[in-house]
Amino acid sequence: MSLTTIAELRTALGVGSLYADATLQEVCDAADNVLLPFLWKNEQSIVAHSSNGTVGTLYFDNVINEVFYVGQTVTISGAGSRYNGSKTITGVSEYSFTITITAGNNNPYHVVAPYGIAAAETYTDYTAIAAIQEASLMISIDIWQSRQAPSSGGVTIDGYQPSPYRMGNTLLARVRGLLAPYLDPRSMVG
Repeated sequence: MSLTTIAELRTALGVGSLYADATLQEVCDAADNVLLPFLWKNEQSIVAHSSNGTVGTLYFDNVINEVFYVGQTVTISGAGSRYNGSKTITGVSEYSFTITITAGNNNPYHVVAPYGIAAAETYTDYTAIAAIQEASLMISIDIWQSRQAPSSGGVTIDGYQPSPYRMGNTLLARVRGLLAPYLDPRSMVG
C-alpha cells in the first residue's frame, strides 16, 4: 500500500477521472521509492553470506548481537533465493547470524552486491503518521508536475531563472521538516 492513495493524489491534482488509476499509482509508487528508504526501519544491510549444508550465515558491517536474537523471525530480501524469505535465526554472533536454508553447494564467504536486507518486526506504521503522508503527497505532486511540465521547476536565487528539472537533490529537502523525526540517521550520510 502506498503512503499516498490514488484518491488523495487525484483530489490534490484536481484531475478527476481524466487519468487512469494505473498512471496515478505509478506516481504514488515512485514517491514511496523516493521516501521509504530514508525512514527509520528495524532492518540491517547484509554485506555477505556463506553456507555449509543447510546452515546459512549472513554477515553485517554493524554489530548486530543486540539487534537480532536466536529464535527471532526476520524477513530477508536481496540475498539470493536460498536465503530470501521469512527465516528464524538459529545463532547470533557480533557481526553475523545463522539461519536454516535449503541444502545446496557449500559456498564460502562472499559479498552480496547490492546489499541484501534483514528486516525484523516493524514497530511503526508510517501510513498512520500525518506528516509522512503529507510529505509523500507533496513528493507525488512534484513527480506528477515534473511529468506534465518538466521545465516548471524552481527558481535560482541569483538569476531568477527557472530550473529545468525539479526532481533534483532538493526533492527530499523540500519535505525534510515533515520527515525529520522519522529519518534514519544512517540515511543522512553525506
